[in-house]
Amino acid sequence: MTHTFKTISRTLMGCVALCILPTMTTGCATAAYNIQERFGIEKRDILVDRVASAAESQADAKEEFVDALTAFRAIVAVDGGALEDAYDDMSKAYDRADSQADKARSRVEAVKKVARDLFKEWESELGQYSDAGLRRASEQQLRDTQDRYEILADKMDAATASMDPVLSVFKDRVLYLKHNLNARAISAIDTETATLESDVARLIADMEQSISAADAFIQEMNG
Repeated sequence: MTHTFKTISRTLMGCVALCILPTMTTGCATAAYNIQERFGIEKRDILVDRVASAAESQADAKEEFVDALTAFRAIVAVDGGALEDAYDDMSKAYDRADSQADKARSRVEAVKKVARDLFKEWESELGQYSDAGLRRASEQQLRDTQDRYEILADKMDAATASMDPVLSVFKDRVLYLKHNLNARAISAIDTETATLESDVARLIADMEQSISAADAFIQEMNG
C-alpha cells in the first residue's frame, strides 16, 4: 500500500499544489480524497500513512535533539581557539533540531486533519444504514477507533509540546555563546548542563511514547 500511496501522491501533486496556499481548502481536500478513493485508497489508509510519517518525523527529531545535546556538551569541554568551532557545531545542531521539530509539528497536524475528515465522514454515513444491527456495529467501531486515536493524539501533542522548552534552552545558549566566546561564558552555562540533559531525556521519553502509540494505532488499524 505504501508504494501505491506514493505513486498516487505524485499523480496528485499538480492538484494539491493549487490547494495549499496557505492551507488546503475543503473543496480541494475533498477532490484529493475522491481521486485517491478511485484508486482504492480510503481515508483510513491515508490516516495510517500519515501516522507512520509523523512517527518517523518524531524519531528523526529525537535524533537531532540528541545531536544538539552532544554539541552542547562539547561546548563546555573545549578550550581556547577550538571554542568558535565548537560553537559553530552547536549552532548548526540547533538549526537542524529546530527544522526537524517544525517537520514533526507539520506531520502531526496532517494526521489530525485526515482523522477529523475520516471521523466526520464515518459519522455522517451511519445514517445511511437500513440494517439497525450493522449501524450499531459500525458506530461501535467508530467509537473504539476514536478512543484509540485520542490516546495517540494526546501522546503526539505531549511530544510536540516537549520540543519547545528544549529548543528555547538551546537557542538561549547559542545566542549567549555567539556574543560571549570566552571562558567566562562557558563557566556560566556549564552549571546548567545537568538540567538540560534532564530536559532532553524527558523530551526523548515523550517522543518514544508517542512513537509507540503510533505503532500500536497502525497495528490496530491494520489488524
